[in-house]
Amino acid sequence: MKNKNLPRRIMLAIGLGILVGWLLNEFSADKVAAAQIAGYLNLVTDIFLRMIKMIIAPLVFATLVCGITSIGSSKSIGRIGLRSMIWFFSASVISLTLGMLLVNVFQPGAGMNLAIPGTSVAVVETAGFSLKGLVGHVFPRSIIEAMSNNEILQIVVFSIFFGFALSHIKKAGFSSISNSLEELVKVMFKITDYVMLFAPIGVFSAIASVITTQGLSLLADYGRLIGQFYIGIAILWLIIFSVGYFFLGKSVFTLGKLVREPVLLAFSTASSESAYPKTIEALEKFGASKRVISFVLPLGYTFNLDGAMMYQAFAIMFIAQAYNIDLSFTQQFLILLTLMLTSKGVAGVARASVVVVAAALPMFNLPEAGLLLIIAIDQFLDMGRTATNVVGNCVATAVIAKTEDKEEENMPQQDNLVLHAPAREVT
Repeated sequence: MKNKNLPRRIMLAIGLGILVGWLLNEFSADKVAAAQIAGYLNLVTDIFLRMIKMIIAPLVFATLVCGITSIGSSKSIGRIGLRSMIWFFSASVISLTLGMLLVNVFQPGAGMNLAIPGTSVAVVETAGFSLKGLVGHVFPRSIIEAMSNNEILQIVVFSIFFGFALSHIKKAGFSSISNSLEELVKVMFKITDYVMLFAPIGVFSAIASVITTQGLSLLADYGRLIGQFYIGIAILWLIIFSVGYFFLGKSVFTLGKLVREPVLLAFSTASSESAYPKTIEALEKFGASKRVISFVLPLGYTFNLDGAMMYQAFAIMFIAQAYNIDLSFTQQFLILLTLMLTSKGVAGVARASVVVVAAALPMFNLPEAGLLLIIAIDQFLDMGRTATNVVGNCVATAVIAKTEDKEEENMPQQDNLVLHAPAREVT
C-alpha cells in the first residue's frame, strides 16, 4: 500500500476492536444481547466484503492477460519463459503442499468453535466436490455471466485464451488493446488501494464483533496462527535456499547477503513493489543478466508467489477449522488446484492473497465471514508472505539467469540469430 499510515491504522483498529469487543462482551446483558450487537457490527464487515468482491473479476482478467502478453516469441525468450514457468509451478506446488500439511498438523483454528453465520452455509456439501464437476465448471458459457457471478476459474480460462490471442495480434503491430489493459491494471490497482483504505474499519468491526460474542480467549488462537505460520515460512525459506544451493552452489549465500535489503524493505512495508528497484540492483550485483532479470522478475511478481501460496493454504484451512468444518483429502486437493489457478490472476496488487481467499471461500461453501478473521491479523501475515515472495523471486531469477548463461555459452551464434531475426508471418 502506498499509504504508509495504513498499517498503523490497522494496528489501532485491532486495539480498539479488542477493547470495544471486550467491553461489549463484559457488559452485555446476556449472549442474546451480545449477538444482537455483533449483528450491527457485522453490517460494516458485510459492506467491506462486498467492496473486496467487486474488484475480483476485472482484476483477475486484466492482470492475467497482461502477464501472458509479456511473454515473447523468440526461441531465447521461449526457453526462458518455459524454465520460469516450470520453476514457478514447482514452487507453487511445494508452497501450497507444505502450507496444507503444516496447517493440518498444527490445527491453528481448532477449538475456536465459531458458529457458522446464516443458514446457506450450515454444512459443506460434499456431493459437489468431484474432479468431474470441477473440470466441467471451469469452462464458461459466457464471460459476462462468469464476471457477474465472480466465477474466478471461468474468468481465468477465458483470460488465458484472450491473452494468447492478444499476444499473437500484438506481434503483428496491433497493441491498442494491450495498452488499454495495462492501463486497466493500473486503475484496478488504484481501486484496490481505495478499498483497502476501509480495511481499518472492517478490521475494527470484525474484531469487535467476534470478541463481543467470543471474549478475549480468541486472541490466544490468533497468536498461535501467527506463530505457526512463521514456522512454515522459515521451513519454506530453508527449502528455497536449499534448491538454490543445488543450482548456484556456495554463491547462493552471496545472493542471500545481497538481497537482505530488498527483503527487509518488503517485510517492513508489506509491499513487493517497494522492494522491486532494490531487488533488480541486488540481482545485477550478483551477476545475473539484465535481459533475464527484466523478463523473469516481473513474470515472477505475477506467477511466483511462494509466501502467498502458503498463506492461502493456511487461511482457507484456518477458517474451516475455526467453524468446525471437516474437509476430506479430496476436498483439500481440490482447494489446492483452485488456489493454484486463481492466485495467478490477482498477483502484483496489495492484499492480493486476501482477494484470492475471498474468491475461494464461496466455491467450497465456507463462511465468507471467516475472511474477516484473517484480515484482522493480515498485516502480521502479509509482512512474512511478502518477504518470502521476494526471496523466492530472487532465487528463481538467479537460477534461471545462470542456466541461461550456460545455454548461451553452448549456442552463442544460433541464439543470437534467433533474437535478431525478423518475425515471420504465420499462415
